[in-house]
Amino acid sequence: MGIISDDVQYHLKLKKGDVGRYVILPGDPARVPLIAERLDNAAFVASNREFVTYTGSLLGEKVSVTSTGIGGPSTAIAVEELIRCGADTFIRVGTSGGMDLKVCGGDLVIATASVRSEGTSREYIPPEYPSAADFDVVSALAKAASDLSENEDGKRFHVGVVHCKDSFYGEIEPEKMPVSLKLCDGWKSYVKCGCLTSEMESAALFAVAQARKVRAGAVFTALWNVERSNAGLPDTVCMDSGRAIQAAVNAVKILIEQDKA
Repeated sequence: MGIISDDVQYHLKLKKGDVGRYVILPGDPARVPLIAERLDNAAFVASNREFVTYTGSLLGEKVSVTSTGIGGPSTAIAVEELIRCGADTFIRVGTSGGMDLKVCGGDLVIATASVRSEGTSREYIPPEYPSAADFDVVSALAKAASDLSENEDGKRFHVGVVHCKDSFYGEIEPEKMPVSLKLCDGWKSYVKCGCLTSEMESAALFAVAQARKVRAGAVFTALWNVERSNAGLPDTVCMDSGRAIQAAVNAVKILIEQDKA
């Protein structure tokens, strides 16, 4: 009825059979072909707006890569339509800004759950309900990240709660916002609670996955950590997402093997 069709999805321009049950989700469309290079026989499938999709395989199982754009609303749209096309396992690969002092630029952060400082998740799950990642996906990502990490600043990995928000500049320049007290007080509270890093998509991803009874997880590269800088601690800026991408690819392999067992 209307723009909603069981054939070609309105936003992603995909149909059943175009994607595998396993999908890696970067935000940036330009990252899709770079991630697809790590799959076997990957090929372009569709492009519309911020959504670009390639499909290939890993261990003989069809695997896809779809960009979500920035933020929760477009992420939710992508996941909804991918589910309609047959996908049921999602791994978000993204970037983030460190919050906990133990997180250095270049470290990987695997989310177990997300602080819901955004709006999209409210249209899927009640406000009291946590936006949480799937345990099997988290475990696969932790194993994959461990194999790619070292005990050195910028090369470690961390597992725990992350912060998810709608406004990038609300994090970068909260003092310039009319709601600066709310933003700054909230940030300080999340830091005290041990929140690891801040990004913009995981709460929506996890909420959609929970509502639709599918699996989702996320791994982030910490680009830098403003809390370390403010504390006078050494920190680096890392713009390379290669290790996070490889962790996601390896995690998909782990899940494929587990699902076949």
